[in-house]
Amino acid sequence: MLRLLFAIVLAASSITVARSQVVVVPPGPQIGSANPITAEPPVPRPPGVPCTVSLFSELEFADYNPKTFDYTPPANCPGPWAKVVFTADFTVTAGTQFDRTGAFYLGHANLFYGTTAEPSTSLSPSWHVERDVTDLTALFMTAQSGEADLGNFVGISGGVNYNGVIYANAALEFYPLAPGSRAPDTPDLVVPLPDAAGGAATLDSGSSQLSQTVNLPINTERVFLDVLSQSQSDDEFWYTCVPNDVAGELESCGNTAFRETEVSIDGQPAGVAPVYPWIYTGGIDPFLWQPITGVQTLDFKPYRVDLTPFAGLLGNGQTHTIAISVYNADNYFLATANLLVYTDHGAAQVTGGVLSNSLTAAPSPIVKEHLTTNPSGNINGGVVVSSSRHYVISGYVDTSHGRVETSVDSRVDFENLQTFVINASSYIQNITQTNTVDSSTTVSDGASVNSTHTQLSYPFTFAYSYVVAKTGASAQATSSDQQYLLDVANSSERSPAVTAEIRSEVKSADILHFDSGGNFTGNSGQTSSAEDQQRNSQGYCFDRSLSAAKGVLTAVKNSLGCAAGDVTAR
Repeated sequence: MLRLLFAIVLAASSITVARSQVVVVPPGPQIGSANPITAEPPVPRPPGVPCTVSLFSELEFADYNPKTFDYTPPANCPGPWAKVVFTADFTVTAGTQFDRTGAFYLGHANLFYGTTAEPSTSLSPSWHVERDVTDLTALFMTAQSGEADLGNFVGISGGVNYNGVIYANAALEFYPLAPGSRAPDTPDLVVPLPDAAGGAATLDSGSSQLSQTVNLPINTERVFLDVLSQSQSDDEFWYTCVPNDVAGELESCGNTAFRETEVSIDGQPAGVAPVYPWIYTGGIDPFLWQPITGVQTLDFKPYRVDLTPFAGLLGNGQTHTIAISVYNADNYFLATANLLVYTDHGAAQVTGGVLSNSLTAAPSPIVKEHLTTNPSGNINGGVVVSSSRHYVISGYVDTSHGRVETSVDSRVDFENLQTFVINASSYIQNITQTNTVDSSTTVSDGASVNSTHTQLSYPFTFAYSYVVAKTGASAQATSSDQQYLLDVANSSERSPAVTAEIRSEVKSADILHFDSGGNFTGNSGQTSSAEDQQRNSQGYCFDRSLSAAKGVLTAVKNSLGCAAGDVTAR
């Protein structure tokens, strides 16, 4: 039902326009603007003027062919660098177009992953994204070929003229080290998954895997995996899915509303990554995301899995297989990841192994159904699916500075509660979902102990109501509340504690109206808001809130308590 109504709205805006070849760099938040906007801050920069390397300019995306580009390190700005920032600017010509997935790679390693904004007959949307890619420094030290994957159909399909052409610029900013300063501690090796052209791997079922063989240096000391798992097709609205036995009567997708990314090494469980409930700019009701887009919609944030307990195993000189799958995937997810490897600079070889691993191969979700159907076929009640996992993985490496033991203690909890009212004139579905990770990583080198405690939460509520009046006219009312909450605390016997926190939230509401013939007649009650708060104990502070109504930005507020809150976001 959700996709059908969306298609009706999209088709109603079809118009033919001429192509443009100019990528517009949007200004900061502008009151009255309908341009896509988020409350997220720009990447904090160090002092100094960066050396900028263009990856591509005015690149057109009007088909499904990958676009290649070449990268050469900045000759006048040799690494290592204080910070490396990826930037990109996008423009879509006015007209009709779906949201599209964009992913940019260098040496097959992912630089950027996100989706695009949808245009309208009166709006050619432009937006800016940026991310800190300093951890990929090893990639940038040598010339590399790159690939921009942003498939976009332009033409007529089903009687609709999809004429929105996407253009993009992308660049890397290299900030030189200040005289006498130390380079940041970055991975010595970046291994892409998959290590092949074509972008992310397709996981069409729970048994599908992104599988990559690796042969890491024999002095490997620490290993991390940055994972992205994006829902697509029948899985796009996975959080609305229900158990297979009631999918038909509830008119919904199956396999329950539980999805989770699983990481394995040589077939053994190695880590878990939650799946964020991203909603794209065409999702459910396009007016919900005009102009404020959903949390991370334009720029997905990867989830980092600590694989350091397996460093001794992965660095033993043999070939190993790292695999990624999505539990309950139901056609389909896309997955990509970067393996980040740190080596021991004081030893040609280290040895080690796994001490313990209590992570099970798969979760064991609990499903409860509380549905009633009366003689008329009306359905009331709820469905809940929950999962709770606690595991500890420990390992060691004997390095040039002694034995180092790493223990990862994680608890991952998920719950999705859906309630329904379904009858001849109504389809009402309310969703409350929580997904939390509480993880502690302890690193001991015999002389001291370092501990990092991470609390991550993805609260999400969603309400959908489609009601047909006695006149035959109908209305679809939708509201959404997405959050991304992160707290990190690092403590060490050798240095003061360091803390950081992120609070991101987007709230949206809208009503679509249809006449008795099912024709879209307009929308009403559109409102949205966003707030992003970021702080750390080293003095960084950002706090911005946005408000919108009737498709335009109505208010921007920067907290006076945060000096960084006055930074102009592009």
